[in-house]
Amino acid sequence: MKVLVVKTSSIGDVIHTLPALTDARRAIPEIRFDWVIEEELAPICRWHPAVERAITVAYRRWRYRPLQGLVGGALAAFRRRLRTERYDAVIDAQGLYKSGVITAFADGVKHGYDLASCREKLAPLAYDRRYAVPRAQHAIVRSRSLFAQALGYPTPATPPDYGLERAQFPPAGLAGPYILMLHGTKWRTKRWAPERWRTLGRLANEAGFRVYVAWLGAGERRRAEAIAAAVDAAELLPPLSLERAASVLAGAAGVVAVDTGLAHLAAALSVPAVTLYGATSPARTGTMGPHQEHVVGDMPCVPCRNKICNYTGNAHGDAPCLAKVPAEAVWRTLSAAMRAGPA
Repeated sequence: MKVLVVKTSSIGDVIHTLPALTDARRAIPEIRFDWVIEEELAPICRWHPAVERAITVAYRRWRYRPLQGLVGGALAAFRRRLRTERYDAVIDAQGLYKSGVITAFADGVKHGYDLASCREKLAPLAYDRRYAVPRAQHAIVRSRSLFAQALGYPTPATPPDYGLERAQFPPAGLAGPYILMLHGTKWRTKRWAPERWRTLGRLANEAGFRVYVAWLGAGERRRAEAIAAAVDAAELLPPLSLERAASVLAGAAGVVAVDTGLAHLAAALSVPAVTLYGATSPARTGTMGPHQEHVVGDMPCVPCRNKICNYTGNAHGDAPCLAKVPAEAVWRTLSAAMRAGPA
């Protein structure tokens, strides 16, 4: 049985879909998947053993340079790649207008969320069969339910299995044992103050751990430098590819992260981790898996789901809800997760 999955982005959304593939492979051992995905995220789906081919799409690039896709023939080439095979099922696991359009191009019976379950209401027009999946459920639960209904097996009640193993990634070659800090995020309302990160780093050093600080872009680098400069055994990592990030995560003793995509990769690898939530909530899209802990900001407006904080007295625009989260509490939570988790 050959199935096409349409889930183009983002890192967290793609990782949330992996357990559904594991379920399907257990229920239908001969099943194989192709996956339509943004070009920079293609390594994620290739890591899963049930995926045979990643069909890459450059939607993000085409969105900003639409003529490049049209005049250069990139869109036509993508459609040709998409239609080289007739699929037993095509599953739109995203439920957006853009994923619905891609699903409509594919050759095969098309499955997706029904009108009440979809994020964007035009998407179900592309499907031959539509399924009710409550939107209040966690994204992983929703994906597992959608695949089970589309492919005809009972939705498993087991914990999610992402199909990834830490051992499948090459050693990162970093001095250890180490803690990885994922402080970077575009939303200011998801940020934790640098002084909290510095305190956390010193606590990690006192417990015998080195600290590595990830960053992406000039703004994040400045914050990373400010964190690492105040921690004795701390080091900035270079910008990480997805493959390199997976290796660094797989070798970590523990991870502390804000609500960002690589936090979900830590969860998929069962790396003990604490993820901080301020403007967003873990209820629907939080990290899920063994040794995963959530710390939620303490204010009545949490979660506001706003990129800018308008709380009275918040002069800097960062998240006052996360400012109330002490580094000592985060370290205690991570220490407990590491004691319970894999070595």
